[in-house]
Amino acid sequence: MPTLPWTVPNTPPPHIDVHVFASRFETRTLWGALRFLLRTPGVWRQVSRAPGAYGAALKAEPLRRTFWTLSAWESEKALGEFARTGPHGPTARGLAAQMRGAEFAGWTAKSEDLPVDWTEVRRRLS
Repeated sequence: MPTLPWTVPNTPPPHIDVHVFASRFETRTLWGALRFLLRTPGVWRQVSRAPGAYGAALKAEPLRRTFWTLSAWESEKALGEFARTGPHGPTARGLAAQMRGAEFAGWTAKSEDLPVDWTEVRRRLS
């Protein structure tokens, strides 16, 4: 599962501002990377049903122990609800000890500009 392509759970209305969120995680060990991969399907299912989710993608580089996420939301509040509930909350807390580092970025984009290019994601996270 090196990449989960951009998936659109809820089609955003045209010409609106959306909240884009990106993250980069690096695990301490390959075991941590495997744990991240094993927990991904549950969180991915949660995204596919999340209210206010306009899209999500994951780029995994497990042998480098690095994972990139990208998502777009109706609002920061919708993202916050997702992050605190369902599988995401316990998964994030359960993997915290496995993390070597994490970076996050959030910004506003137009709905017609989705999905954001991975080059832009990397730029914003560096």
